[in-house]
Amino acid sequence: MSVEYIKTEGDLPPVAVVEKPRWTPAKIVLWVAIALIAGAGWSMIAFVRGEELSASWFVAAAVGSYLIGFRFYAKLIEWKICRPNPKRATPAELNDNGRDFAPTDRRVLFGHHFAAISGAGPLVGPILAAQMGYLPGTLWIVFGVVLAGGVQDYMVLFFSMRRNGRSLGQMTRDELGRTGGIIASIGIILIMVILIAVLGVVIINALAESPWGVFSIAMTIPIAVFMGIYMRYLRPGKVVETSVIGIVLLVIAIIAGGWVHNSPFWSEIFHLDKVTLAWCLMIYGFLAAVLPVWVLLAPRDYLSTFMKIGTIVLLAVGILIVNPTVQMPALTEFAFNSAGPAFAGALFPFLFITIACGALSGFHALISSGTTPKLIEKETQARLIGYGGMLMESFVAIMALVAAICLDKGLYFAMNAAEPLTGGTVQGAADFINNSLGMSGVETSPEILDQAAKDVGEESIVSRTGGAPTLAMGMAHILHNVFGGPAWMSFWYHFAVMFEALFILTTIDAGTRVARFMLSDALGNFSKKFRDPSWTPGAWLTTAIMVAAWGSILLMGVTDPLGGINTLFPLFGISNQLLAAIALAVVFAIVCKMGLAKWAWIPGIPLVWDLVVTMVASWQKIFSSDPKLGYWAQHFAYKDALAAGETSMGNTEGIAAMSAVVRNTFVQGTLSIVFALLVAMVVVMAVWKSIEAIKKGSLPTTEEPFVETKMFAPAGLIARKPERELQAQWDEHAAGRQKE
Repeated sequence: MSVEYIKTEGDLPPVAVVEKPRWTPAKIVLWVAIALIAGAGWSMIAFVRGEELSASWFVAAAVGSYLIGFRFYAKLIEWKICRPNPKRATPAELNDNGRDFAPTDRRVLFGHHFAAISGAGPLVGPILAAQMGYLPGTLWIVFGVVLAGGVQDYMVLFFSMRRNGRSLGQMTRDELGRTGGIIASIGIILIMVILIAVLGVVIINALAESPWGVFSIAMTIPIAVFMGIYMRYLRPGKVVETSVIGIVLLVIAIIAGGWVHNSPFWSEIFHLDKVTLAWCLMIYGFLAAVLPVWVLLAPRDYLSTFMKIGTIVLLAVGILIVNPTVQMPALTEFAFNSAGPAFAGALFPFLFITIACGALSGFHALISSGTTPKLIEKETQARLIGYGGMLMESFVAIMALVAAICLDKGLYFAMNAAEPLTGGTVQGAADFINNSLGMSGVETSPEILDQAAKDVGEESIVSRTGGAPTLAMGMAHILHNVFGGPAWMSFWYHFAVMFEALFILTTIDAGTRVARFMLSDALGNFSKKFRDPSWTPGAWLTTAIMVAAWGSILLMGVTDPLGGINTLFPLFGISNQLLAAIALAVVFAIVCKMGLAKWAWIPGIPLVWDLVVTMVASWQKIFSSDPKLGYWAQHFAYKDALAAGETSMGNTEGIAAMSAVVRNTFVQGTLSIVFALLVAMVVVMAVWKSIEAIKKGSLPTTEEPFVETKMFAPAGLIARKPERELQAQWDEHAAGRQKE
């Protein structure tokens, strides 16, 4: 292996070290082994029928595929399109203000980025999609992330970094023109409102009336602030030391949450209803978005990442040790009809929009063009953080799917069927599953459901929609066999609920901050002061506007008579994937403008697939005559019933509740139309600009001029030996400068 040191200014040590690895017999054997393990996993998942299938094969297939995708496909993108320059300064270095721009250790930043992108999607979507069977969801989660999700996240991050950390909306305006930028900005901001609101509904459903979860989550805020102060002022650069302290404090917070749960006095204080939690979430979102990034956002996300990755790895190890048998079939009846109890719609297109973040997520493009490009130290770190972070999220989605499909089928459907179907009682759930579910070989009883609730210390597990309780139940069933035995079922269940809430909350704070950046960029086209994201009056104003927008949808969701998740999650999935279409269209146009049209198929393939899926889904949600599927069909069914003087419909009782359904479906149906039209216009403009670039060979882009870097940072998560040696030179150089 040859090593090259990259120098800039003469009095500085080298700013980068580039290793040129060679293929050796040992490396070839290693990669062949990885490919064989992944292939064996896929063979078992795809072809085993009518006999027991071990969940361990899902881990083998996914991990092997991720390693191959990161090493080969992501490298292809790096070599042929992005071409990172180790001599080039990043926006974090050039604009370092200690607030929004700040060079951040790649380990901390990987944690922040992963925490920010990993919200409800990889937890909720795969669990809901399990009603269609394990095969289609597994295929899309793994191959979707390698060919689509990772591509989008990496390329958006890189192109934003080359444009001074501009938001996706501003990049669209700069690369596609003023009209395209305005349309895209409106669409992105509206979609962002829906995404944050639905994430909020999920976390509130998990935390409502749970003192343990509320206390543990609340304690992560002061812990994160302490970590931020500790790393910035008390012990600068001591990342590992700070991490250990943060983990210890987090474990204490989790244990203390159990004490709070069992204390009559403290339990009452932290026993909050959904509306109260919604207001608390809005206040938190505002504060997290306006405070300097080092105070709360980055350290809190870094802290939660330890728990997220650690818990998912723990679950993977538990699966390998326990080796549970998959209970759900490869395909169920619900893959071919619209009668699924968790969500309505057939496999195509609704499986793909339901899984959402686990394979491809437009929300990630906002993080990749929002906070992360303002914090990254070196261009060579973008593949690790962008593509690698997305692979980690996909692994979360696979683990969530496995946890769901290993549960008893009757228990799974009892937890995920909406309350109007079960009546919210164990008897109602048993009657629905045994008599009305429409899936052969699935049955349960009130006694079984009662015992399942008692095992995890809950009063009821019926109609606990949203995915979080199902994942918690699946994790508890697996992990209690490794740690603690049956007596620990309750602990693992509540630990998992808290873990999921922490998972989602980190997306709320980062999402609100990104929404603030987007609105500032849009207003900056009319008032130049808003172009400075650190201008305090502008930051406070834009944050207040965005919090008010998503907060109103959040309140609508937590009080929705039909259940916020069941009605809002399809809109979440569609809008999320439409946002991905905008991001991929902009990336496609930039690649063509760079004169690299022969490589435009890399973002082009996922763009075409995503457009087909989302536009078909949008058409069905807008025009379907089935009230279970179409927003407008449901809207007019309730509206006509009210006009006829009826005071109830189905399980919706009362004029106020029926009026709420009419209002909510009107909002959701209208947004479905607006989203589809805005995205279609942006894609047309991107294609038009791309054709123009192809005809001329290339077109000018808005990439910032090259500026030489004056700092060093390792490229990978773990510094290699030459990088450690070079870091020692920089430490010695810094010590010498201080003496002077």
